[in-house]
Amino acid sequence: MIQKKICLLGGFSVGKTSLIKRYVSSIFDDKYLTTVGVKIDKKQVAVDDKTVNLMIWDLAGEDDFCKLKASYLRGASGYILVIDPTRPNTLETALKMHDKSVSVLGDVPVIVALNKYDLYDDWLLTDQHFEQLNQLNLPLLNTSAKNGDAVETLFTQLSKNMLG
Repeated sequence: MIQKKICLLGGFSVGKTSLIKRYVSSIFDDKYLTTVGVKIDKKQVAVDDKTVNLMIWDLAGEDDFCKLKASYLRGASGYILVIDPTRPNTLETALKMHDKSVSVLGDVPVIVALNKYDLYDDWLLTDQHFEQLNQLNLPLLNTSAKNGDAVETLFTQLSKNMLG
């Protein structure tokens, strides 16, 4: 069996834990609980003709007081950058985390999740923000942990990219 470590990265309260709960357990909880350090979940998935054991690392959100620890990233085969488009500052946080991740991991598969698609009418990202995202040249999905929109696709696509 193939085992792959993936990390979910992003600022506080962007929905990393909610995306993982939706994917692993098919549940959503409105209550916000801050992740301290790291929480690890597992899910076995079939990707094409292979069985993959995903080790999903939910890393604490980053801000001015809490920085991403390089040791949490080591060994990751890929990662998901999670952004909350209702809070544009989470884009800047994600971009910083992406730079750090590239310096630690090199060229591994990445997908950007614009989470909270259920709140699309409240999104505050401008054309300039989308231009910044386009310059990264990374796959991008609109997701909603609340509704489940594109959550399965997010993890499946990253898994295929890691194997491919």
